[in-house]
Amino acid sequence: MNPRIVIALVIVAAAAFGAVALAATDAAREGEPVADGDRFAGATMPPDVPAPRIDLSDQDGQTVRMADLRGEPVIVTFLYTSCEDTCPTQAQQVKGALNELGRDVPALAISVDPDNDTAQSARGFLADQRMTGRMRFVLGDRGELERIWRGFGVQPQLDDLDHTARIVIVDGRGVQRVGFPLGEVTPERLAHDVRLLAAGR
Repeated sequence: MNPRIVIALVIVAAAAFGAVALAATDAAREGEPVADGDRFAGATMPPDVPAPRIDLSDQDGQTVRMADLRGEPVIVTFLYTSCEDTCPTQAQQVKGALNELGRDVPALAISVDPDNDTAQSARGFLADQRMTGRMRFVLGDRGELERIWRGFGVQPQLDDLDHTARIVIVDGRGVQRVGFPLGEVTPERLAHDVRLLAAGR
């Protein structure tokens, strides 16, 4: 047989073997647990950092107080209503986590565009994401919201509406416990950590 043909066949066979091995590795990863037992899937926060006080209105004009949400985990994220990329993705991750849990826990979207986020646009955003009644959009003026952003370590770049894409879980005592950068969160991982906190971890 022509040596060139033999070399080509060896290369094709090696590539095929590599593809099969990679697929097997990916399949094995899919079967791995989200996290080991009582270990958090997200990044644990420094101990005893309280969630900042919230006493603002949501998209329906109802008052949102963090103090009223004690007793169970609260999912907190940071969105703006005209966002078309990361914000819908974050909302869908939270929606998926609630679906995975089989029940709703408090979920707050903190506005990072106070000049343009209105009650009407917040209702529209939640409706578009099929999150009406499942997530509350917290609205306020810049001074009120800046204090909350600082408390959660979030820095909006208000000129171009870029901001820290982050989801935080606050435990039932009102303490920030777990954080997820956008690229590391999945509904399963988020739900796993909410379950741990709901169980008193």
